[in-house]
Amino acid sequence: MVKSEGVFLANFFLKKCRFEWQILSLFSFFFGVGSSDVLAQVEEDSAYYTTFQEKLTTRIYTSRKFTSFLIKDKVANQDYRFDPNSTLNLGLGLTYQGLTLNLAYGFSFLNPEIGKGSSKYMDLQTHIYPKNWVMDVFLQFYKGYHLAEKGLGASNPELYYQLPEMRVRKVGANVQYLFNGDQISLRAAFLQSEWQKKSAGSFLAGMEVYGGGASNSEGILPDDLVSPGRNFNEFRFFQFGPNAGYVHTLVIKKHFFITGSASTNLNLAYNSIQYPDQKSHSWGVNSNLFLRGYVGYNSEKWSINTNYVHNSVKLLGVEDFNNRFNTGNYRINFIYRFTVGPKLKPYLDYLDLKRYL
Repeated sequence: MVKSEGVFLANFFLKKCRFEWQILSLFSFFFGVGSSDVLAQVEEDSAYYTTFQEKLTTRIYTSRKFTSFLIKDKVANQDYRFDPNSTLNLGLGLTYQGLTLNLAYGFSFLNPEIGKGSSKYMDLQTHIYPKNWVMDVFLQFYKGYHLAEKGLGASNPELYYQLPEMRVRKVGANVQYLFNGDQISLRAAFLQSEWQKKSAGSFLAGMEVYGGGASNSEGILPDDLVSPGRNFNEFRFFQFGPNAGYVHTLVIKKHFFITGSASTNLNLAYNSIQYPDQKSHSWGVNSNLFLRGYVGYNSEKWSINTNYVHNSVKLLGVEDFNNRFNTGNYRINFIYRFTVGPKLKPYLDYLDLKRYL
C-alpha cells in the first residue's frame, strides 16, 4: 500500500517533535483561535457574560487526547476497542486579546509503563469558539495500538494484545452556527477568557466532514479470535452532512457553572474493508454524535474547571463488521487572570490580531 502524503508528513513530525505545543500552537493561530473578536464585532450582552478583553488569562492544566476505534464482529458477537498509549500531559498556557497559546508535555512521572506498548502520534485538535460559531478541526495520525481489554487476544491473561505497527488516520472538521451567541459563551467554559454570569442556552446548526481509516499489514483482529479469511487488514471511510444540536449553561450563584452540548447529524457515508484477497465497500446514510461537557467555578480573578470533548464518528457497516471512531480531549484547568501593567502591555499588544487586519 502506498503511503499518502499526509501519513509521510505525520511520520516526519513524529520523529522530530514530542511537545504537543510546537504544532498545536501554530496550528491554532493560523486556523483562528485568535480571530474570535475579528469574526464578531458586536458587543456581548453584559447581563449574561463578561469578556476579559484587557486581562491576561493564565492557566496550569493537565490534559489527555486520544483517538480510539471500536469494531463490532456481528458473527462472533464480539466487541473490540483499540486504544493508543497516549500521554497525560502537564502544561502552561495564556489567553490575551482572543489569542490562546498552550505548552504541554507528557512527563514520565505522569505516565508509568503498564504494558500497553508505545504509541507515536501527531494529534492536532483545535476547538475554536468565536462569538456566534463553534468550530472543530481534527488532524490525527497514530501508530501503535493495543486492545483495551486486558488478556483479550493476548498469550497471557495479564498482558495486553498489542499492534505496534497499526496506523490510524482521522481528518475532519465541524462548523456550527450558535444562534444565541449574545447570551451564551463557550469561551467562558472552554478558554476561561470570559465569565458567564447568568444561565442561557442556544440551538446549533452546521456541517461536518470526516475521513480516514486504519491499517495493519498482518491483520487488525487477533488471529485466534476470528476465522481464517475474515481478518481484514485495512478499512477506510469518508462522510459529510448537516448537523444540529443544543448547548446550555446553568449558572449557580453567579460563579458555579455546568455547560453541556450535544449534536448529531445526517451523513452521506462511504466505508470500505480490505481483506488479504478481496475488498468490500458500502454507501449509505448514518449519524454521528458530538458531546461537550464543562463544569467549574469562575470569578473575576480565578477559575477552576474540568472539560471534556467527545467526538464519535460511526462508520457504515460492511459485511460482518461495524466500526466506530471515538476521539476525546479532557482537561483540568487552574486559571488566574491579572490586569496587564504598562510595561508588559505594549509587548502583549503584538498578539492582538486586529492590529494586523
